[in-house]
Amino acid sequence: MTNLEPETPGAVAVAAPGWRQAVNISFFSDLLQSIADRGRAIITSGRLGGGKDLAGLCADLLSSRGEASGVALAREVLDRYDLLDDAGKCAFLRELVLRFGAEPAQLERAIEAYRAAPDHRTLLDLHKAAEPRRQELIRRLNLSPGGTLRLVRMREELFRHQREHPELEALDADFQHLFSSWFNRGFLVLRPIDWSTPANILEKIIRYEAVHAIESWDDLRRRLQPADRRCFAFFHPQVVDEPLIFVEVALTSEIPGGIAGLLAEDRAVIEPRQANTAVFYSISNCQEGLRGISFGNFLIKQVVEELARQVPTLKAFVTLSPVPGFASWLARERRNEASQALTREDKAVLEGLDQEGWAQDPARLPALRRTLTEAAAYYFLRAKTAGGRPVDPVARFHLGNGARLERINWLGDSSRKGMAQAHGLMVNYLYDLDDIERNHEAFVNKGRVAAASSVRGALRSDLPSRDVVPLQ
Repeated sequence: MTNLEPETPGAVAVAAPGWRQAVNISFFSDLLQSIADRGRAIITSGRLGGGKDLAGLCADLLSSRGEASGVALAREVLDRYDLLDDAGKCAFLRELVLRFGAEPAQLERAIEAYRAAPDHRTLLDLHKAAEPRRQELIRRLNLSPGGTLRLVRMREELFRHQREHPELEALDADFQHLFSSWFNRGFLVLRPIDWSTPANILEKIIRYEAVHAIESWDDLRRRLQPADRRCFAFFHPQVVDEPLIFVEVALTSEIPGGIAGLLAEDRAVIEPRQANTAVFYSISNCQEGLRGISFGNFLIKQVVEELARQVPTLKAFVTLSPVPGFASWLARERRNEASQALTREDKAVLEGLDQEGWAQDPARLPALRRTLTEAAAYYFLRAKTAGGRPVDPVARFHLGNGARLERINWLGDSSRKGMAQAHGLMVNYLYDLDDIERNHEAFVNKGRVAAASSVRGALRSDLPSRDVVPLQ
């Protein structure tokens, strides 16, 4: 990104409305820090942890009973972990798997006791015995000041090594189990992001934007400051200055078919009362360490409610979404001699599609548009994973939330990224408040894709009717 030095963003305001609750969190963090400092004095005096390696400190932390010493040990473990190089961190994570699992002897006794007398008490004992000691260790590490975010970063490190060390899957399961509780929707706080938001948060919005890169502070201002723009993010009380996920919204007078007009520097700003459509044009997950922890469905539904309250003229809530898997799927179908999605004639029309500049040949565009739109309809309505779900990850997300696939947009994103991942296609998903629950139930229980008639009408009738095309 370029030109990211702030001019004078109102972002420097330190007590903007909606951020004052951070003061209470700061007080709590200072209190934990004080406890940790007292405990560290115990450690450095030699009474706890002296001379032990990192795994030994973890064992001490699991056996610790004192509040101050426990907090201090947790901080000491995380501080020493942060000083390790990549190889050292990988070795430590593997040691957590090997040394801090369930106790085999205790688990065997619990299994035998349950078999002998299967009641609620022996079942509870079995549950306790089966839980890896790593989970309690992670809970105690979370006591450290700033421990929650440091553990999220530890899981990010785990992802880097998991392919070479598949045994780390067990540790990842522990993280996911605990994070699912710690980052439960009940703990999350929805905050508006605007030009008065603190600068350190705005810098992270720039950095974490994953769909349409924010090129400068001026670019960010255009997305936040005008009256017809909104941005909302989820935060966690223990990670007050780190957004978990955020959504950018444009208020418009119609459903847009492309991204360029929404982000244009010279676009005409409209008054909110003139808008009838809220367009979710970018949703970005911010924390890689929280992969697999779902926030987006709650975010969209809460933002829809908030926007409907703020702007009563809004009648439609839609996305303008990328299609990240389409180009790679289409390339496989073009190579597949037994393709169910493309005929021989289709493949001939698509010749040269991978060459840069293909969209500038006006003679070919009508046939290309028809063929790509028909292929996209097949991609969304018929192509499935081996588990019977849509192959496109963005489609799985929105359809699972109860949205309807409303429209396929030809050359909706002609940027280099948009052309590479979807040959320029974008789609609109419509969130109809009256149909969300019904669409969600049909998708989850029957695998049924809610789609507008225009999308279904683009599906060629002469193609096989098979609904499931396994994705290898």
